[in-house]
Amino acid sequence: MSALYSIAEIRQIENAAKAKLPSYTLMQRAGEACARLALSLVANEDEIHVLILAGPGNNGGDALEAAHYLSQFDLHVAVALHADEAKQPDDARHALQRARESEVEFLDVADPGHLASQRWTLVVDGLFGIGQTRPIAGKLRACVEYVNTLRCPVLSIDIASGMNADTGSVIGGTGCVAVRATHTLSFIGDKPGMHTCDGEDFSGDILLESLDIEESCFVTPHARLNALSLFSSALKPRAGNTHKGSYGDVIVVGGAHGMGGAPVLAARMAAHAGSGRVFIAFVDDAPAYDSVHPELMMRQADRVEFSTATIVVGPGLGTSRHAHDVLSRALDAQGRIVIDADALNMIAAEPGLQHKLQDRAQHTSIITPHPLEAARLLDATTAEIQHDRPQAARLLARHFKSIAILKGAGTVIAFPDGEIVINTTGNPALSTAGTGDVLSGLCGALLAQGWPATQAALAAVWMHGKAADQLVDLGVGPVGLTASEVIPAIRTLLNQIIRDHAR
Repeated sequence: MSALYSIAEIRQIENAAKAKLPSYTLMQRAGEACARLALSLVANEDEIHVLILAGPGNNGGDALEAAHYLSQFDLHVAVALHADEAKQPDDARHALQRARESEVEFLDVADPGHLASQRWTLVVDGLFGIGQTRPIAGKLRACVEYVNTLRCPVLSIDIASGMNADTGSVIGGTGCVAVRATHTLSFIGDKPGMHTCDGEDFSGDILLESLDIEESCFVTPHARLNALSLFSSALKPRAGNTHKGSYGDVIVVGGAHGMGGAPVLAARMAAHAGSGRVFIAFVDDAPAYDSVHPELMMRQADRVEFSTATIVVGPGLGTSRHAHDVLSRALDAQGRIVIDADALNMIAAEPGLQHKLQDRAQHTSIITPHPLEAARLLDATTAEIQHDRPQAARLLARHFKSIAILKGAGTVIAFPDGEIVINTTGNPALSTAGTGDVLSGLCGALLAQGWPATQAALAAVWMHGKAADQLVDLGVGPVGLTASEVIPAIRTLLNQIIRDHAR
């Protein structure tokens, strides 16, 4: 299990460790760890020039301590310092003194031309750490923009400067800047913001360094990274003495005029993921059959009984009065339900439907909004949702008493108790129409087969992304991958991980 710690939790752990250790110990360990990683990144280079950006706080102190250690090797170390020594914390001031006593060149961080006078082999970013709250501006912005043009490795200490460690957003929002690291050495514990929103793009490869802090100093985390181990207990081979009734029914509700493809995609996924029977309940005229998968059963939504099946409602549903009435009836059903797309939009628009969803707290409900749908549900803007995706997901889960899957880069799965899991699989190949329908169909299929709701949500998101990753590895995408291509890839993956787990 990979724990994720908020800024407040990291501070709590750090303070507990400092109370047990001599002063300067953690900074010394951090500087050594950074220097070791820096050396590994330039190990194959002949002539090595390392640029270290050191800011005013303890993050800058870690960078200065790394400069001291690196200066002891056969390489050129230059420090671009942005700090008023009189205002530095004690440990950072001590690190500055050690750097000044070393074979280190000091450069003017305010002069990008001076910084560009050498060909850098590596840049170490220690400008700002997890405590940064203001956007990077002025001379430092020019420095960051220069670093982001370089083709050499860029190693950020703890977090890429300019990034919010809790949210994954660039501090200051649109138009502001952050260091685009190729590697990040995260101290004490991993942070949520490195794995969602812009986090992956700005963090690069993430390596963890606990700084040898005693386990007793660590607090209980309330966020984790998604992994197969979180849902592996639900991966069970099928017994021989079973039949289609053993694996549940899924009813996909949608299919307004001109949008029939969405429920078909969800239904095909449900069938490929092992549902015993799959129905499509169309709010408009139902076709006679699906010519590609004739095993899918087509029905008119008005004639379908929802009480005995797992429901996936929303793909291509539309927002007509008829669609509203069908959704209302689906929410009244006592079984498991996955709510997506237009169903979410109608719930956002009508308090009565919201109350119906909230009243289902004793039953299983999974909602799967993308950021715009989430914004409607929370009466916010898309920018506000993206500014703090973990918090938005928590609000959705708590308010609607459901498991909330907030889709996007670093999909966040949130639970009504405030716990979240951030997904690590997936890529831009999924940025195409229909992939959300595939995800909702996969959720429904796992629920129909009796998976616990928590494991079903985690597994569906993980497999959805992992299948896309595997397709890209095979050269299918990321450009031009279609939702239909993801469906058989998920089936292959699901069977593979079940076999692997059974060994």
